[in-house]
Amino acid sequence: MLDKSIRYIGLYMRRPAGAPVAEHPLPDGYRFVFFKKGDEADWSRIETSVLEFDSEFSALMYFKDRFMPHISELERRCLFIENPQGVKIATATAWWHMVGDERRPWLHWVSVDPRCQGLGLGRALTAKVTNLMIQLDGDTDFFLHTQTWSHRAINIYIANGYQPTDEKILYKTRDCNCKKAIKLLKKKNLLRI
Repeated sequence: MLDKSIRYIGLYMRRPAGAPVAEHPLPDGYRFVFFKKGDEADWSRIETSVLEFDSEFSALMYFKDRFMPHISELERRCLFIENPQGVKIATATAWWHMVGDERRPWLHWVSVDPRCQGLGLGRALTAKVTNLMIQLDGDTDFFLHTQTWSHRAINIYIANGYQPTDEKILYKTRDCNCKKAIKLLKKKNLLRI
């Protein structure tokens, strides 16, 4: 869940081509499943539970606008973790952003329902989707956007080969400042690098 008690600073991370990806197994009874039509409600519920959206309706509208036009890509790029009861409790997507004519792979919307955090699901999901990106897009540089509010996730990303970066070509305008974000998180003893 986002920790909005600290100052928000956006942060980019980059996994350089060839960086090792650690394997993190799921707990017994949990499993990975790919997106299928109808799962957008589960995605919206999970993303709202971690405070990425104010309402499941807002999350659903975002999902429909951003991802549903690419349903065939979603079915091979959006993963969920199901608990032993078959309830989807975590999600991440192996997506992309266009930079000019270049399609860059991005790790997107990594979220674990707060009631299920602390089980290693974020680590397993990040590793699984990073390996999926290698399979789909080749072992190239991968990117993600996060923020200081997601300091627990930043440590997970670092464990999976992603490093903070100040590359400016990732988005045209963003409020990202890698150095300030890292300084704040280290000052608060929230970062393990």
